[in-house]
Formats: sequence, C-alpha cells, structure tokens
Amino acid sequence: MDYVLIPGAGGRAWYWHLLAPALAERGHRAIAVELPADDDTKGLSDYAQAVLDAADTAGEVVIVAASLGAFTAPLVVGPLQAATVVLVNPMIPIPGETPGAWWGNTGAVEARSARASRLGYPIDFSPGVYLFHDVPPEVLATATPKGEQAQRPFRDPCTFGTWPAATTVISSRDDRFFPLELQQRLARERLGVEPVVVSGGHLVALGHPQELAAAILSATGGQ
Repeated sequence: MDYVLIPGAGGRAWYWHLLAPALAERGHRAIAVELPADDDTKGLSDYAQAVLDAADTAGEVVIVAASLGAFTAPLVVGPLQAATVVLVNPMIPIPGETPGAWWGNTGAVEARSARASRLGYPIDFSPGVYLFHDVPPEVLATATPKGEQAQRPFRDPCTFGTWPAATTVISSRDDRFFPLELQQRLARERLGVEPVVVSGGHLVALGHPQELAAAILSATGGQ
C-alpha cells in the first residue's frame, strides 16, 4: 500500500521522517507531503493540490493526516480514490467548517486549559510545554528552518461531503494540545468512531514513531 502522509500546521514533510522508514521496512511506500504552509497566498485547495502532486504515482492509497492536516484529507479522498483515512491527533472538520471556526465550535482551548489546570503544567501556551515535551532533543535538532504557519487556510471552508466509512482516529494519551478526552468526544460526535489510543504527545510521529506505525498498520490491514 501507499501511505500518503499529510503533516499538520507548519506543513513539514520532515514531521514524518521517522514514521516513513517504519512503514517502508514493513513493505509499504510512504509519501511524505510538504505543504506550502508558510505562504499566505495558499489555502486549503493549494494544500490539497500539493498532496495530489506528491501522490501522483501512488497506487492503493491510505491517507494519513496529522492535526490541521485533517482539513486537507477529505479534499483528496476522491481524487486519490482512497477508501481508507487515518487521522492522527486531528482537528476533525465537519463539511463547510473553517479551521479558524473549529476552535470555538469544539471548545478545544477550554479543554486544553482544563487539562493543564488539572495536571499542574502552565495554562499559557508554549511549544515546549504543549508540543515538544516528549520529543527527544536529538530529533528536534534535525529540523530544518521554515517560516511560520500562514493564516490563510484558517479562513477557508473545508468543502466535502462525507468521510469514508473506513476512517480511523489515532489519539495520543498525553496530548497536551488536543487532550485525549477532547479527541474522544469529537471522534464520537463527528465520525461515530472510538479513537485508537497510543503513547505520546501531540507530535507522536516524532516521539513514538514505531508505536504509531504499528497502530496505523493495524488499523489499515497493512501488517
């Protein structure tokens, strides 16, 4: 199978650099997509086109999308004829929703603050506390510089009909950015599924790539 890997905010294909080999060593092709996320003239349709361009020669496709990448995933399901989607710590959209509206519609910030208050880490957002807390420093050291995530896509409606029946959500137990209980509620309400829970935080492909690969392959029959 060909696993088309869509990153979240920031749009870096590098996010998948530890997961892709874990899929390849099990006999699958991994296509990590670089999104034009630092270009404020590019919206969700441009992100979708970047995915289609990267997956040009793909065969039997499984779409894997992380975080904000869940807003791009449904836009490429049809063109890629993908019957299977895996969403990792995702911002799960409903048809017509914008990424900007998603936060208020879902109560994501309130859920994040409530968990921080309950467990005793800072409520004010910082990447070190909320995103990188379980990523090894030697992994972060390999990241290449790229501009910040542009705001244009947050204004774009996600125009699609329905999710494929074979849509799986994988949620990290210690995700501080999108707490597990938030992800479980949204997966049930918006997709009617129960998330697969794995170890790690929001950037699980960097912190726990082998466990994530195993969960993806188990969910998609790739083992």
